[in-house]
Parts: sequence; C-alpha cells; structure tokens
Amino acid sequence: MSYINKIKSNPKLKKFVLWTISPDGRPRPRLWVRLFLNPFIHKKGKNSLIRSMTRMDVFPWKRFELGENSTIETFCVVNNGAGDVIIGKNARLGIGSVLLGPVKMGDGSGCGQHVFIGGFNHGYADGTKNSKHQALEIRPTIIEEEAHIGANSVILPGIIIGKRSQIGAGSVVTRDIPPYSIAVGNPARVIKRFNLETGIWEKIT
Repeated sequence: MSYINKIKSNPKLKKFVLWTISPDGRPRPRLWVRLFLNPFIHKKGKNSLIRSMTRMDVFPWKRFELGENSTIETFCVVNNGAGDVIIGKNARLGIGSVLLGPVKMGDGSGCGQHVFIGGFNHGYADGTKNSKHQALEIRPTIIEEEAHIGANSVILPGIIIGKRSQIGAGSVVTRDIPPYSIAVGNPARVIKRFNLETGIWEKIT
C-alpha cells in the first residue's frame, strides 16, 4: 500500500496531514506549502508571470499549471482546492479576477478586470444544514482558446465558452457559448456569430 493510501485509510492520520497543509476552517495552504512544496509540484511555463499581491491558494493534491508567456495580474485569487486549474500559453487573468477550479483556460484566452470564473457551487440539497457543511457540486468550467471575458463578468460552474468567443463586460454567463460568438447581458445571450465563410460577424435575430 502506498503512503497516500495509508494516509487516506487512517482518519486520524489524514486529519493531521491535512492540518499540516491547511488550517481547519481556513482553506489556504500554509506558508511552508506555498514556498517549499508547491514549486516542485505545479508547473509554471517559461516567461510566465504571477504578479505580486496575488493570492495563490493552490494545494498540492490538485494540478496548477501556468503556460508559457501567461500572466496572472495583481490582486487575483486562484484556488485549486476543489479541482485543477490549468491556464494555457499566452493567456491573461486580469487585475482582481477570481479563478476557482476546476477551470481550464485555453491558449491565448484572457479575462478583463474583476472577472469571476468558478468550477463549483456549494451544495444546498439538505435545507436543514448550512450549505458550507454540504458537499460541493463540482462542474468544470472551460474557456477555450483565444476566448476573452470582459471586465466584471461572472462565468458560472460547468460553462464552456467556445473558441474565440467574446463575452461583453458585466455579463453573467449561465449557459454554454458556442465558438466564434459574441455574448452580452445578464443572463448572457449570443447577439452575433462570426461566419467563417464570409468573414463577417452576423447579428442573431
């Protein structure tokens, strides 16, 4: 039996190991994890940049990858506690944005300022319990390559934003957006699609 399986099969040992990684009730990796463990587990591509004053709550039990020439701007929050966070090459997470895994951002994708992208909801099926004590409803979110999210937008869990689509500022995306589309509003709706044959953005009536 591997060390990991031994830890998982022993509740007391598992609780102790988790406590050494993150304080109870405060889901943020301890300083020693951020400084001495994560750099050897998570992948950070050449010329990628995580600016100062960014809260990187990335844990060793899930993946975090930042592709080549990608940037996470100041005051962002990135958390992979519930699922992997994969950011491709030449991507950008704008100032003050929040990324809660599981989330995948494709190559060349980007977010404006103060964008929220989540890959889970707090469960609330049992109305007799506080939702924070219920299991998470995990639904991976995908931002495909070269798609861009306008400032102050919200992307709900389980959403796929198609390749090269544009999400207008302040939008709340509650359903999948097809590739080569422009979507705006709350809830966001597609108002234009790019016609690959004519090379023109066509209005949706």
